[in-house]
Amino acid sequence: MMTKLPISRRAVLAAAALAAPALLATRSASANNLEKARAAGELLVATELHFAPFDFTEGGRQTGMNSEIFAEIGKALNLRIRFQDLPWPGVLPGLEAGRFDLVAGPATITKARMERYRFCAPIADATVALLKRASDASITKPEDINGKTVGCAQATAQLTQLQNFIRDKGLNVQVREYQSFSETYADLAAGRIVAVANSLPNIAYVAQQRRVFAVVSPPFGAKVYFGYLGRKDAETAPLLDAIDGVIDAMRTDGRLAALQTKWFGQSFEVPARVVEANA
Repeated sequence: MMTKLPISRRAVLAAAALAAPALLATRSASANNLEKARAAGELLVATELHFAPFDFTEGGRQTGMNSEIFAEIGKALNLRIRFQDLPWPGVLPGLEAGRFDLVAGPATITKARMERYRFCAPIADATVALLKRASDASITKPEDINGKTVGCAQATAQLTQLQNFIRDKGLNVQVREYQSFSETYADLAAGRIVAVANSLPNIAYVAQQRRVFAVVSPPFGAKVYFGYLGRKDAETAPLLDAIDGVIDAMRTDGRLAALQTKWFGQSFEVPARVVEANA
């Protein structure tokens, strides 16, 4: 025979039963992004697959330094990595809207971006230089773009540095903006522009792969670095702390330098953290 509970006790239990789903929802809502990723079993990462050698496609498949670094991150954190390919102008707004956990552009670490986002430990040098056609003898130094047309990708730190260089040197340069750097290289090869401004590791890789191009020395931009970034809030901090730990281990044991050499042809000294950006 079922024992009847006193009315007061029955009321308490009924209230607890009604409150349980709300309590679970509250706990789920309060979980940080690392906990949410572990519950889902995957980390959703936005990138742009037109930024060799960090991220690009070859034979219809994603390849590049980012995929190799994130393979290490996924293994260390026991998470599946799911990349979402987006045009770069939509990546940072998408991060702010919460559509993915992290940006793996990677992005140049700048003062303005550090105020708005939190960067992980840097993974490579990002100093800006020029790429030209190897047969073009009219450009031997950055200032030689005066009176010419130069290409760069929209909404990038490289574009800002190019514009600053032109302004500071008092040059007369037409800057043509593109949706991706792949388009700038196509127009450079076709002779529609005389140079492309991009970070040194990127254009060194492009020049190595396509001998019709050459890097103009020296670089003209401020000394800056590439890093992955996330939202600057308490919910994201544990996730970025965990990723920092993986990158720190890779820098210490030489895996990061080995990947730099593989993809750039050389390794770079990078600081453990960028506390104050140079641009």
